[in-house]
Amino acid sequence: MPGLVLLTIQAVIYFGVMAALLRARKTYGVGLFVCALGVMHFLETYLAAVFFIELPFGLLSPGSTVLFSGKLIMFLMLYIREDAEVVRQPIYGLLIGNLLLVVLALVLRLHTDVVQMPGYAPDLKFLDQIGVLMVWGTLLLFVDCIMLILLYEKLSSLFRRNALASAFVGSAAVLTFDQLAFFPVLHWVTGTPFSALTGGWVAKMGAAALYSLMLAAYLRFEAADGRKGGRPIGDVFQALTYRGRYEELLRRSLIDELTGVRNRAAFEQACRDRLERTSVDARPLTVAMADIDRFKEINDELGHAAGDAVLRAVGRTLEAHVRDDDLVFRYGGEEFVILFRDLAHRGGMEIAERLRVAIAQEVEAAGGRRVTVSLGVASSEFGAGDLRGLLAKADKRLYEAKRLGRDRVVGEAAPA
Repeated sequence: MPGLVLLTIQAVIYFGVMAALLRARKTYGVGLFVCALGVMHFLETYLAAVFFIELPFGLLSPGSTVLFSGKLIMFLMLYIREDAEVVRQPIYGLLIGNLLLVVLALVLRLHTDVVQMPGYAPDLKFLDQIGVLMVWGTLLLFVDCIMLILLYEKLSSLFRRNALASAFVGSAAVLTFDQLAFFPVLHWVTGTPFSALTGGWVAKMGAAALYSLMLAAYLRFEAADGRKGGRPIGDVFQALTYRGRYEELLRRSLIDELTGVRNRAAFEQACRDRLERTSVDARPLTVAMADIDRFKEINDELGHAAGDAVLRAVGRTLEAHVRDDDLVFRYGGEEFVILFRDLAHRGGMEIAERLRVAIAQEVEAAGGRRVTVSLGVASSEFGAGDLRGLLAKADKRLYEAKRLGRDRVVGEAAPA
């Protein structure tokens, strides 16, 4: 049917352009992606109000079927590749922008000197209708996004990180809720017939299937080319608000004052907020635990000031020799934890050995005493998994390194 073909072409074009903008965020920033979403919002609402096509299963609007369903999937993609902090920013922005539209439309009514242009007449009633639908649609979008993200996380665990199944079941459920919640307001404002309720729902189920398929392909493609999800991009507005100042204070509270690396609280936060979140692309994670050899002797013989100097030097050396996306934590006492994100076991072992050599060559205690570290390494080939479980394995292998004579890296349990 020509109608279905055209809808499919529109969906593919929409997804292709938005996915390209999301992928380009590492080069140009996430602003391009967010602005494109915002620009499409008015067209989406306009089409949902006035533009319908008829197919055998009922009336439907490309605004709801293609653009709104696609936007929901775009927010899910942004969440997967970034995090909840980033994905909520454009949602709030859309809501504020739509409220502003309604307020400005009300102010327009105060003009008494409106000039009628030949062949045109300003239709403020229609603008009012669009404003109501945009605000209601954005409120629903806010709820929809939260529901979809929570469902996706739950379903990812249930479906063993199958992105296609998780995205389809989650988006189908959320789009069903959205159709039932949006249509009564649409009918009240515009008089849209009830055949659009069932027709729009059937079309949205098809859109959920198509977009989920493209989402799964996109995630597989990104994993296949070895690129990693970018770090969250800071928002200027947040930086100028109390929240921005609060987050700066929070960030400082997660830094170890002595060494300047992240502290144990930061490690626990990483476990909760990022690294234990279900991963759909199954990228590996490697954990190394490092312990300064004979550190107690340094404190006892040279004093605690010398010991503190060694801790600072080890922290600086670790951060200087890891990759940009790796994280270094002072876990406690003379122990440090290093997280190698998107790195399999072999690569983790190579960097751990590089760290061991660097400390042996670059760090020394007072009086020229040589400083060395022992490291235990553990990896997961299936995404972040149980980070604390990986740390426990790395800790055991650290003690194997100690038992075997110190100043070495152990990546698997050594024979007794």
